Amino acid sequence: MTLLDPGSAPSGLSAVSGSGFGHDRAPDGKEEWLTPPEILKALGEFDLDPCAPIVRPWEMAKAHYTWQDNGLLKPWTGRVWCNPPYGAETPRWMKRMADHGNGISLIFARTETGTFFDSVWGVADGLLFLRGRLAFHNVDGTRGKMSAGAPSVLIAYGKANRRVLQTCGLDGAFVIP
Repeated sequence: MTLLDPGSAPSGLSAVSGSGFGHDRAPDGKEEWLTPPEILKALGEFDLDPCAPIVRPWEMAKAHYTWQDNGLLKPWTGRVWCNPPYGAETPRWMKRMADHGNGISLIFARTETGTFFDSVWGVADGLLFLRGRLAFHNVDGTRGKMSAGAPSVLIAYGKANRRVLQTCGLDGAFVIP
């Protein structure tokens, strides 16, 4: 795939600045959302979730770091699940995931952003653009009342994780970037 270098884009075209990954805030101002459990089940077992919620009705991985641990500063080992905080910090988490190179991330499918150009296009091994919009879950395990503010994509780093996305059975379009 030939990629457009954001720094040398034709006149009028460039990667969007800013993270592009803010959630549309729920009416109650809530910011903590959990990955739907059926997504995690389809993807298999993970060794680490470096940005896990403190309260979680289901496990995302064998080991977890929460915001209190600052998972960006901790060692990452094994197969990582990364549903990062959406917003200004998303680029830092995605760079760390790309550098780690073994795992799957879940972010908004904002393909025009600098984050996508820096940490996904030309770096990731596979993408699964999920059909429709996800309904994330509350920390008590109940499904959120609203769907996500944008479409979502699962991003595989490593060939084994690419095979997982190709065969997981989740509804969407698989792409090798």
